[in-house]
Amino acid sequence: MSRRIELFLAACLYYSGLIAVARWWTQRSRQHLVILCYHNADGRNLRQHLRYLRRHYRILHLEEALEGFYAPSTRKKQKRGRTPLVLTFDDGYQDNYTYAFALARELRVPFTIFLVPGYIESGHCFWWQEDKRLLSYAQVDEVTVEGHTYCLDKVDESKALAQVIDTRVRYATSVVEREKFLAGMRKVLIETAPVFAEEKTTLPLTWAQVQTMKESGWVSFGAHTMHHPILACLTAATEVQYEVSQCRTVLERHLNYPVRTFAYPIGQLEDIGDHGLHAVQKANYSWALTTIGGFNTLQTNPYLLRRIVVDVDQHWLQVAAKASGIWGALSHLYWKYGSYHASIFASASVSFGNFANRFFFKFSRNIQVISASFQEAHSRINAKPCSGSATVTTLTV
Repeated sequence: MSRRIELFLAACLYYSGLIAVARWWTQRSRQHLVILCYHNADGRNLRQHLRYLRRHYRILHLEEALEGFYAPSTRKKQKRGRTPLVLTFDDGYQDNYTYAFALARELRVPFTIFLVPGYIESGHCFWWQEDKRLLSYAQVDEVTVEGHTYCLDKVDESKALAQVIDTRVRYATSVVEREKFLAGMRKVLIETAPVFAEEKTTLPLTWAQVQTMKESGWVSFGAHTMHHPILACLTAATEVQYEVSQCRTVLERHLNYPVRTFAYPIGQLEDIGDHGLHAVQKANYSWALTTIGGFNTLQTNPYLLRRIVVDVDQHWLQVAAKASGIWGALSHLYWKYGSYHASIFASASVSFGNFANRFFFKFSRNIQVISASFQEAHSRINAKPCSGSATVTTLTV
């Protein structure tokens, strides 16, 4: 589904009042906790996201929200009001400090960042950025990887190599294997690669930035493994335990307070695995978060808490639809019944897509025409003096 159609659907849900109804129903139950999952923060939409969410939800620090949600005595005293909501950022990018932190102080909105200490200490870009970075700065025209030669001047072969790099590092069976492969690729593709200004926002945070955010009181922190491997892919249970436990040890040494929350890398059940779940429990975390969509209820496993993944590139209407739960409900219905009516839905989707594209095209054209008319009228009035006077009247549009 294209972004235009998603935005159109979200607008329909919002202006029809369905999102407000969904919010009211969630507030009425008083037994839901909404947790949103961001990654990067740099984007013009985040301010609009936070202003909307602050107006309609009770935004809390993660641990504060979880303690209140699961404490029986607190639940009995809780009055009906806005649904509690938590903002989380995974990985710890520089823009979490330069942009999200600035907004948190300005709008007085708390949030939690899940950190990867190994990357903070190395300062290297994250492994999921390596494929594009290596190929962007490649200093050779041709390279042979695993017996296959790729001509980097050809777009399809360059994309194929990027896919090979991503697959190898994503599903590596150990961190050592991943880093050894990346070191080999750097050796054959580039000698040195500069870090440009536009890339700095996607690099990891520094300990100094973490300390500044901690002292502000608006940002709290959780663990996200030492080196961000996919836990289910690691073959050694001892390495899984190290990634989970050592991360907490390092963070507590730098933060000087107990780290009780953990977020699984990638976060789907197939990425966690039995060893991952067991390691988190053994490391004595109180709560662990996934990226499995949906609301948290009193029946939710505290080691498999749900989060709704959102992005700063999305319009605030889309975030409103997702946070209300109605977007997830409609998505569930689509996946559940879509296969039974695939041909009908496909035809309807094409028709709706054509309609939405025509709508947005005509809408933007009309806005351009109206804007041009105002500008032309404005320039004519500015250029024509009033009769009998040397004064020029200016019309402000």
